[in-house]
Amino acid sequence: MFLSLRAEVEDALEGALSTLAFPTDDLGIEEPPEDVESVLASSVAFRLASEAGAPPPQVAGQIADEIDADQLSYVSDVQTQGPYLNFLPSAAYLADTLAEATDEAYGHLADREESVVVEHTSANPTGPVHVGRARNPIIGDAVANLLDFAGYDVDRHYYVNDAGRQMAVFTWAYETFDEDDLEGEPERDRKEYDLVRYYRKGNAYLENAPEADVEAAEAEIESIMQGLEAGEDEAYERVSEVVDQVLGGMTECLARLPAEFDEFVKETRFMRNGATDDLVDRLKELDESVYEEDAWQLELEDHGIDKNLVFLRSDGTSLYATRDLAHHEWKFGNYDRAVTVLGEDHKLQAKQVRTTLELLGNETDQLRQVLYSYVNLPEGKMSTRRGTGVDLDDLLDEAIDRAREEVENRLDDRIRDDELDDEDIERIAHQVGIGAVRYDIVSKQPTKAITFEWEQALDFEAQSAPYVQYVHARCCGILEEAGIDPETGMDDVETAVDADRLETEAERDLLETIARFPAVVDEAADDLEPHRIATYTREFADRFNGFYRECPVLADDVDPEVREARLALVAASKHAVANALSILGVAAPRSM
Repeated sequence: MFLSLRAEVEDALEGALSTLAFPTDDLGIEEPPEDVESVLASSVAFRLASEAGAPPPQVAGQIADEIDADQLSYVSDVQTQGPYLNFLPSAAYLADTLAEATDEAYGHLADREESVVVEHTSANPTGPVHVGRARNPIIGDAVANLLDFAGYDVDRHYYVNDAGRQMAVFTWAYETFDEDDLEGEPERDRKEYDLVRYYRKGNAYLENAPEADVEAAEAEIESIMQGLEAGEDEAYERVSEVVDQVLGGMTECLARLPAEFDEFVKETRFMRNGATDDLVDRLKELDESVYEEDAWQLELEDHGIDKNLVFLRSDGTSLYATRDLAHHEWKFGNYDRAVTVLGEDHKLQAKQVRTTLELLGNETDQLRQVLYSYVNLPEGKMSTRRGTGVDLDDLLDEAIDRAREEVENRLDDRIRDDELDDEDIERIAHQVGIGAVRYDIVSKQPTKAITFEWEQALDFEAQSAPYVQYVHARCCGILEEAGIDPETGMDDVETAVDADRLETEAERDLLETIARFPAVVDEAADDLEPHRIATYTREFADRFNGFYRECPVLADDVDPEVREARLALVAASKHAVANALSILGVAAPRSM
């Protein structure tokens, strides 16, 4: 309803300004402070004061006089407050919000008939996913969820680096060494933890073996790379045997978040189908192309980029950037929009890729890049692990363990009369623990570096994932006590609900917050900022808790019609918070 109200306010303002012969290019629409009764406000009178030759409050009054609120569906009144115009919600706005939000699909926007590919994670398949990179799958998955919720047709892609030197080294080591040659046991019973020992062994050998042996190894590694460049099936199959096994284990880890993919797009696709060779030929034709230091490069200084883009080595092998350019052109040919989630260390590469695509004649308006800083851990148990860094699996295990302990400690304080068995506790520990990790990471602006703090992430009282998840559980508890299935909500209630019975400030504040959810989705999707959804959930949880404290739902002395209206408000709240959490990839527990 908020989107409809905003459209109505825009039309009303444009009409009033046109009548007064004022420009309509900037309507100054904004959300007012919490202590202002209106849903929307406009500061347009500030901008028009000099043109009108009158002080802003007088201009605001003129504009308000030109708007007939009786002709509007969702605005009951237009009031001035100094230079501001305030738009107050109507009874129809609140009633339609309540009716719409009791649908479990609440917040989903209409189909935009526009396809988007979201590429994220794309970690090199050389071993377990490291916790420092955890922000990529978490942000990437949330961005994809957000765009899907906002009405886009979304595909989630993992771009697999299966053609670089790292994979050639890995393949050579896997084929060269035996199990007995490896150091230590795998840290986990999963393929990537087993095979990464070959990769480490191979790199150690290349650093420490006798020179003649290293030369022989390097010759074999080079032959693998040349075979891949030539599109040879044998080289591709050798590398794929390693890549596919390691990638399978990595995706098991990512599924714990969960972060799942529609397609794994391999670099070698664009070498084997000729796209990379074609791209190299076109790059050589550009005015910016030079052959220097035994490599083909693009000089991009005139385009504001100090570092050249190397796209072909002297031995005829391409680079990651070359193949990524072919990959991007493939995206442009198959999707309306392309979104890539990248670590901050890829900022230069992102600029080089965009500029080069433009030089090649591509329109890059459809390309969006989301850059993020890395996750740090505080000193302590999780800061190192056997000298190899901290894996994402370690972080998730620790989160579940800590959440289980917190849930068990709170069992005696629960007000629900349902009994939690060991299976329930384990389920909740997974939902809360992994939810805490995802929420804490995605709730921050991506470009800000963050340090993950357990005490904050798992604080049931602070504005963390458990704080928001508990609101959902509380909604479910109220509905269950009323004999309503939380999954179907008010579909079970035959009595007509009268939204006019929601008269208190707490009820109206909560309902108005619920009304804003689709607009938050719309704006966050436009800007690719899922952290706005997290901010909304915290505001929502505060509003719901205020309602819960002040407005009993099932007490004996509550009027039956008020009871039904409040139950509908609880059902609407459940749908809003559950759907917001689903965008963030955080579970919404039915009981906690």
